[in-house]
Amino acid sequence: MTTDLSAIIPTFAGGTIDRADQVRVNPERLKEAMMRPNARLLKLDGLSPVFDAAGDLAWAPLYEASPDNDLLLLGIDGDTPCFAELNGAGAAMPAADPRLWQSLGVLPPEQAAIYATARSLVDWHARHRFCANCGQPTESRKGGWARQCNKEEGGCGAEHFPRTDPVAIMLAECEGKILLGRQPRFPPKRFSALAGFIEPGESIEGGVARELWEEAGIKVRNVRYIASQPWPFPSSLMMACTSVTDDPTLTLDEEEIEEAAWFSLGEVKAAMNGDPEAPFIAPPPFAIAYNLLKNWVEEQEG
Repeated sequence: MTTDLSAIIPTFAGGTIDRADQVRVNPERLKEAMMRPNARLLKLDGLSPVFDAAGDLAWAPLYEASPDNDLLLLGIDGDTPCFAELNGAGAAMPAADPRLWQSLGVLPPEQAAIYATARSLVDWHARHRFCANCGQPTESRKGGWARQCNKEEGGCGAEHFPRTDPVAIMLAECEGKILLGRQPRFPPKRFSALAGFIEPGESIEGGVARELWEEAGIKVRNVRYIASQPWPFPSSLMMACTSVTDDPTLTLDEEEIEEAAWFSLGEVKAAMNGDPEAPFIAPPPFAIAYNLLKNWVEEQEG
């Protein structure tokens, strides 16, 4: 069975809004967008989303924004400019809070993508108020998509842009089974795909092979990309892959992985169906690890 990658849309990956780069880099066009009567403001509680009575993301007229806060142009939805306030990170419920995921899990993909963009950028601005080159204050630029060191304050004038941290998350397959592991912070019986940051000078394929060798002691081949997911906690890009190994012998990095095991198709299906007799609890549907497992099951049954 051939995977239709276009059909895999993980949580946060369904963005449809026009990010309007041509507007955010043009001060006059950006000002005009702010002045439109239909311009709207995404409501946030620190970094946490605010929901309306229907359970959707809550919006307000842009004039409700505080004059003390800079604005982030999220994009233009049809003819409606959409903004968020760069009001500092503030308090936010933890990323693992089930209340957050229960709410985000039922949002339409385009709304979840808007929240991911807003959360990552608001958090980035809060953590980059000073220049990494000279230590002087920085100011928001380009509609919130950059910061610049303030020369008037004695700075160097360097521009700084939001970063995205690449992460490989992967399955290894051997003799009809897949490798899953659990970290100490996971709930009891929860297993998921192994993952790790891509290092400088490393390809996705190289990162997958290195992480599986370091964390599980296996050598893999046939690394295959499946899908990606923005992960705004604070700002990663999860790149999901599969691979194959010929030797199932495991040597675990016990500082990273508390337990790992090979699971059959039947065991994976039981876990994903919520069977209480399953040998493990599957990743939650909002995680791209869930999409990886679902894709593997469909390929095995195809």
